[in-house]
Amino acid sequence: MNTRVSLVLPLLAALLLPGTASAATPASVQHALAQAIAGPQRSPAHVARDRYRHPLRTLEFFGIRPDMTVVEVLPGGGWYTEILAPFLREHGTLIEATPPSGPMAARFKTKLADDPAVYDRVRTTPFAPPDSMVLGPPDSADMILTFRNMHDFMYENVHGEETDAILMRFFRSAFHTLKPGGVLGVVAHRAPTDMAPRDAFKLGRLPQAFLVAAAERAGFKLAAATEINANRKDPRTEPVWFLPPTLARGPADHYAAIGEADNMTLRFVKPQR
Repeated sequence: MNTRVSLVLPLLAALLLPGTASAATPASVQHALAQAIAGPQRSPAHVARDRYRHPLRTLEFFGIRPDMTVVEVLPGGGWYTEILAPFLREHGTLIEATPPSGPMAARFKTKLADDPAVYDRVRTTPFAPPDSMVLGPPDSADMILTFRNMHDFMYENVHGEETDAILMRFFRSAFHTLKPGGVLGVVAHRAPTDMAPRDAFKLGRLPQAFLVAAAERAGFKLAAATEINANRKDPRTEPVWFLPPTLARGPADHYAAIGEADNMTLRFVKPQR
């Protein structure tokens, strides 16, 4: 048995253990998600982070289905794209809202082009805050997902706007694009409750209550929150890039022992008309 298969089979078995999946998720969807998570298209470096990112439980919590139109916002290196693309390939649509140019955009385009069997049906739409923030036509998406990048929508003194103006523009764009009843799924680095948002985003974090209030101002309703991606070892007072996987500041052993940042996981819904 080759190394890749020997790694994948135990992972698939673990993902399908009784009690690990949401009772509200149909067994067929659980199985399809588990297959995508255990698939050979995923890089070993990404698989190694599953213990921190909990992709099966997170996507189940958001209520994803294989026939949905899903917009992933700022996919970066494609960590979740590796899962979403095969999961949605046959019956749904995956739209990646990503910058149209730049080094990261070029790497992401290459990633998609290099494996057409997985990514040939992935669509892209230009999305480059703070100036280009359209996520799609009105009422066109069943789900919008954003993973660990909400702090990127916070700016200081951009075009003379308030610190949270771009964040609000994102929420309004997501609200505009989602169908009534559609879901906005958010995983975001969490700051202490009493930390000012203008200080928190400089650490790559935001207070949970602040984020929820901003989404609700845009018209969303908080449907549920979960601690799936929480990390109580994280003091939440240092930049997230000090922690794994970046480990930008020593001592590396200290930060590695903490693990990846503490994250809130929130499911918002656009109300039915």
